[in-house]
Amino acid sequence: MNRRPLIVAAAAVGVLATAAFALPNLPPGLVTDKIDSKVYKEAGERFASAADAPTREQAPFALPSWIPKDATDVRVRISTSGEAKMIRFTLGATPLDAPQCDTGTPKPMDAPALHAKWWPDSLREGVRAECRGTHQYQVAVRGKQVYAWTDGTPSPSSAGPRDDAASAPRTQG
Repeated sequence: MNRRPLIVAAAAVGVLATAAFALPNLPPGLVTDKIDSKVYKEAGERFASAADAPTREQAPFALPSWIPKDATDVRVRISTSGEAKMIRFTLGATPLDAPQCDTGTPKPMDAPALHAKWWPDSLREGVRAECRGTHQYQVAVRGKQVYAWTDGTPSPSSAGPRDDAASAPRTQG
């Protein structure tokens, strides 16, 4: 009986299983970036501070305006095929100005569908549905670490046209 095909098949399965466990844990680089982009449809960036991140809202790694500029160790993970985004940062001297929805009720969101080694397994306690700007974010604060994510749900305050003239204070003249 020829066992060579069986040995080759077992070796191939072993190599594939090892790759499946090892590739997500490799440091960022050309190979892991390609796998993230093509297989997982995700991409990630890291910035020393929020001030180093892109500022235009159209940029995929741009941060929401409510993140303090002195926040450090900012990590962003995005979906390359949608609007989902995960953000983790460390608060600096500026406290987190809790971004509340100014109109409407935020939609409850599930845990983020993206994957990152720096994201905790569970964020059930202390999660707040908050929003500001274009997208609604869920936010959890753990000491100085802040975790925020969106599935791309528009913020209730940006869901439709706003008539700022109607809400502006009237002055008597």
